Amino acid sequence: MASQPVLLITGASSGIGAATARAASEQGYRLVLAARSEDRLRGLQQELGGDTQVLTVHCDVQSGEDQQHMVEQALERFGRIDAVFANAGRGGEPGGFSKADPEVWKDMILTNIYGVGLTVQHCLPALRESKGHLLLTGSAAGRVTIPGSMYSATKWAVSAIGYGVREELRGSGIRVTLIEPGMVDTPFFDEPPAHALKPEDIANAVMYAVAQPAHVDVNEILVRPTPSAE
Repeated sequence: MASQPVLLITGASSGIGAATARAASEQGYRLVLAARSEDRLRGLQQELGGDTQVLTVHCDVQSGEDQQHMVEQALERFGRIDAVFANAGRGGEPGGFSKADPEVWKDMILTNIYGVGLTVQHCLPALRESKGHLLLTGSAAGRVTIPGSMYSATKWAVSAIGYGVREELRGSGIRVTLIEPGMVDTPFFDEPPAHALKPEDIANAVMYAVAQPAHVDVNEILVRPTPSAE
C-alpha cells in the first residue's frame, strides 16, 4: 500500500542489513535493499513479500552512478523514501599500520567513508521531502583507540559524518542516528566469540530509533555484548 513507509538499506544482503530488512518488514515497511550480491538480495525479496513489497538494487556504494540509480529506482517504484540505513561497510586485515596491505585500506576507506558520504548525499533530497530518518552504521570501534586499526579510524570518520550531517540538517525535520555495534556474529568476523551480539540485536536498535515519535531524535545507540562470565 502507498501509505506504508519505505526503508532503504545499503549492505542489505547479509548480517545486520538482512536482519534489519526482516525486522522492518515485520513492522510493515516496504523495502529498498541494495548490495553487490544480487542473488542474496533476490532471496530476501522472495522471503519478505516479493517485488510488490521489496525492491532490490545492485549497488557498489563506491559508485556515485550506482547510488543515484538506487535512489531513482526507489522513487520510481515506491514514490518516497522515509528512512535510509547507510549500513554497507567492510573490515580490514591484520598487520597494523606497519604491515597491512594498503590496497585493502583503500577499498575499506572508500567503502566505509566515501560510500557512506555518497549514500547521504544522494538520499538527502528524498529525505527532505519526507522529513525522514537517516541512520548510519558506526561501531564501538569508532569510540575507542584500537592499536594499529585503520578500520577503527574509518568508524571514527563515520561518527564524524553523523555529527556533521545532523548539524547541517538542524531544523529540517530529518532525524540522524548513529548505530554503533560492538562485536556481532556476522560474516565480518571469521571466529566471533560465543558471547557476540546477533545481527537481530542491532536490527532491534534500528527499529527502536525509527519507531520514536517525530519530536524524538535518538542521536546514538551504542550496543555491546555483555562481557562473558568465563
